[in-house]
Amino acid sequence: MPKFIERIRVIDDVLLAQEMEAALGPDAGSALKTALEGEINRFETRQIVTGFIVGEHNDAVVVDVGYKSEGIVPREEFAAEESTVGSKVQVMIVEIMPNGEMLLSKRQADLEIGWKGVLGNTKEGDRVKGRVVRKIKGGLLVDIGVPVFLPASQVDLRRAPDVGEYIGQIVEAEIIKIDGERKNIVVSRRKVLEEERKKNRENLVKELHVGDLREGQVKNITDFGAFIDLGGLDGLLHITDMSWGRVNHPSEVVSLGQKIEVVVLDYDAERNRISLGLKQKTRNPWEDIGDRYPIGSVREGEVVNLMNYGAFVRLEPGIEGLVHISEMSWTKQIAHPSEQVKVADKVKVMILDINHDKQEISLGMKQAERNPWETIGERYPVGNIIKGTVRNVTNYGAFVEIEEGIEGLLHVNDISWTKKLTHPSPDVNKGDVLTCKILDIDKERQRISLGLKQLLNDPWTTDIPEKLKKGMTVDGKVTKITNFGVFIEILDGLEGLLHVSEISDEPVEKPEELLKVDQVVKVKVINVDFDLRKIGLSMKTG
Repeated sequence: MPKFIERIRVIDDVLLAQEMEAALGPDAGSALKTALEGEINRFETRQIVTGFIVGEHNDAVVVDVGYKSEGIVPREEFAAEESTVGSKVQVMIVEIMPNGEMLLSKRQADLEIGWKGVLGNTKEGDRVKGRVVRKIKGGLLVDIGVPVFLPASQVDLRRAPDVGEYIGQIVEAEIIKIDGERKNIVVSRRKVLEEERKKNRENLVKELHVGDLREGQVKNITDFGAFIDLGGLDGLLHITDMSWGRVNHPSEVVSLGQKIEVVVLDYDAERNRISLGLKQKTRNPWEDIGDRYPIGSVREGEVVNLMNYGAFVRLEPGIEGLVHISEMSWTKQIAHPSEQVKVADKVKVMILDINHDKQEISLGMKQAERNPWETIGERYPVGNIIKGTVRNVTNYGAFVEIEEGIEGLLHVNDISWTKKLTHPSPDVNKGDVLTCKILDIDKERQRISLGLKQLLNDPWTTDIPEKLKKGMTVDGKVTKITNFGVFIEILDGLEGLLHVSEISDEPVEKPEELLKVDQVVKVKVINVDFDLRKIGLSMKTG
């Protein structure tokens, strides 16, 4: 090989110079020696030289660059096809050892040559293409022949959540800064995208029409809708235009980054505002709603939402109706819809009304079932004896359930023939199982009147006239004290009134100071009114 032979020749000439110095004297030999050593000393570190691959040794490639000994390059710096013996290669001198060995680098030579090419052929504002190599602090490293820095803020139009997703991709970017001395180049992909977006916007404005179908990408999602990037212009897909049915949040219909086809509903060129629709791509299910759901017809639906005032039931995709809380049961007083139904329940409903303008349907659950009050008189004729459970107690009476959802009122006046009750307790309490008589049924007002005392004979027409006479003295027990007098129990539950004026011969202002509840006293019957069912008593001596 010429270079190898040339190197041997140079070394031999140095030896020859040494011999000449011994034979001819120091001046002649030194002159030749100096000239030859100058040729060898032309090599220096950081210098790029051309050589030939002459072989391999361990993990290194041996390269002859015309020096007195071969140089070595790490094997890893070569591709497989680049390390063929005899191949020409450019390398950088990394270090010249005292023993004459030379350390070389192909990678550093390539990088240096690359930088010279990039710095000599490009300027700020130029566009370059390169492969994203790896993620580094603050952004990405892109190989355009030399490594350049792509800041995270310049990767896309919006800051990417993870710039690592771009590793391995070929990207086009604009050079925004060149530092030749430090060999530092900063590029921006965002600037390229913004220019393309501007061109797309100009073209889009010219050809955009209401009613067009356009493909876009979901750019942002809010509570009221989603912004769709149409490729230069953003349009709003409002939540009400996503579906003919109920949408609680836009994220139920679209997701960030999703590609979606939408309809252009409106375009305000002056304000650059575009309204988009998704549901408009399909037929409006409300168009023939009256034909498909006649008023009075019964359908099955699914409960999709509960509110304080009722439940929304889906009849089909895009069609929902409201069952008001008052339309859920014929018999129960419902405080909240959850007492009757839950979300995802399948229920039968009747179509009660349709408002086409507001796209609202009124539904009834109870109307889809037989009204139990229509046949209440047949099942519980007046005068019948029934058995029921006390579900609630009030001052004026007790509500007794005679079947599920059907309750009758046992009024306080119908508990006892003889006691003057102001509250059902202690005679009647919640949870008690009672046997009562049906006294009256009001189907229109859905009320049933019950009686307890009516199961017994009326003592006022049987026993009392015979056992109680005016003027007789009897033993009694104080049951209740009021400001106008004291009630005394006589004759097994029969009560009479001891008026405050009849307690003593002396004036009495506070009956409780003279008498106590459960106290046994002797009283005189001074009056018996069978019509009003009242008995007057007296404790006066005169």
